[in-house]
Amino acid sequence: MTSPDPSGAVVPDVVRDASGERLAAVRSLGQGAPVLAFDVGGTDIKSALFDADGTALGLRRTPTPVAEGDRTGVLIERLVVLARELRAAHPDVEPKAVGLVVPGIVDADAGLGVFASNLGWHDSPIRDLAADALGLPVAFDHDVRAASWAEHRLGGARAHADSVVLVIGTGIAGALLVGGVPYTAGGYAGEIGHSPIADGPVCACGARGCLEAVASAGAIARRYREATGIAPDGAKDVIARAAAGDEIAAEIWNSAIDALTLSLAQLTAVVAPEAVVIGGGLSRAGGALFDELRARLAARLSFHRIPELVPAELSGNAGLIGAALRARELA
Repeated sequence: MTSPDPSGAVVPDVVRDASGERLAAVRSLGQGAPVLAFDVGGTDIKSALFDADGTALGLRRTPTPVAEGDRTGVLIERLVVLARELRAAHPDVEPKAVGLVVPGIVDADAGLGVFASNLGWHDSPIRDLAADALGLPVAFDHDVRAASWAEHRLGGARAHADSVVLVIGTGIAGALLVGGVPYTAGGYAGEIGHSPIADGPVCACGARGCLEAVASAGAIARRYREATGIAPDGAKDVIARAAAGDEIAAEIWNSAIDALTLSLAQLTAVVAPEAVVIGGGLSRAGGALFDELRARLAARLSFHRIPELVPAELSGNAGLIGAALRARELA
């Protein structure tokens, strides 16, 4: 599927995301108001129209528009095009609200994109601009916080009122649920990927020793390339090399697991979540990740309530589902 943007160019579909994952079918939301939902990332946008049965219609992944500096304007234009395309393809479904989730620092209550380095905005009134352009009320939130809400309502965190959702992919993003309610602190809570776990290396954010700089899938692949001069086929290739006896790969993978263990131990001591739900590309490492984390976390802690480590269930669609659930709260 393609659609024209305001300039007359064609907006192509993206078949796979940056990690190579294909866009999978979306779990039904159940009965409720029809809504539009958009999950905006640095490289692509997931979009769909959810009908009254909660079925995702016209599910697409399209490129995030590129512009110099603040991309708010071109993003809003792109959302208008996608919304028009979805509504034209399904004229019998009349959306009552829009769910829009974005990365970066997000003040959902004020409707502001406080900061996003890869999208260029600073205190951008994204919610109000989107509502004016789309002609519908807009529920606005952080992408991973929305994903955590979806996992709480429909996925891996649904049995746990106190939980942490950790998405480990190119970077590491997180969100906290306390008493079944997202804890936001004005958009600054949940930056688990930028919690310090060492004195180095320097992170892309400018701080030193961030978890993301050591243990994200992107960091694991980068560190192996820097150590060997060999470009691996992502973190999964480094993990496979470690299992096959590659000592450098094993050292890098072991240090990543240690860093994740330290971060989870800190969260356990301070927040005491019942569960940590782990998604993103690295979660597909299965036992190599989950079994090691469980064993090392248990060995590191003493009297603490050790959280269950649970694979995320909604895959890459959690943010889109969270956006739709938030939109239904306005409808």
